[in-house]
Amino acid sequence: MKRAEVGNVIEFRDGLKGIVEKVNENSVIVDLSYMGNYRDLDLEQRTVVNHKNYKVIKESVL
Repeated sequence: MKRAEVGNVIEFRDGLKGIVEKVNENSVIVDLSYMGNYRDLDLEQRTVVNHKNYKVIKESVL
């Protein structure tokens, strides 16, 4: 499994997607506003996702 880096887009839990803002030892902090419909889903803007529970779908271009 590839660990995410800051700026990567990840997918987790039933198709949710977000941009990694910070990488911690066991998890990443993800900005969900990457998804155009995140407000419609009644979600907070940021969430924490364990490294075991996501897949990197787009590498950072930074």
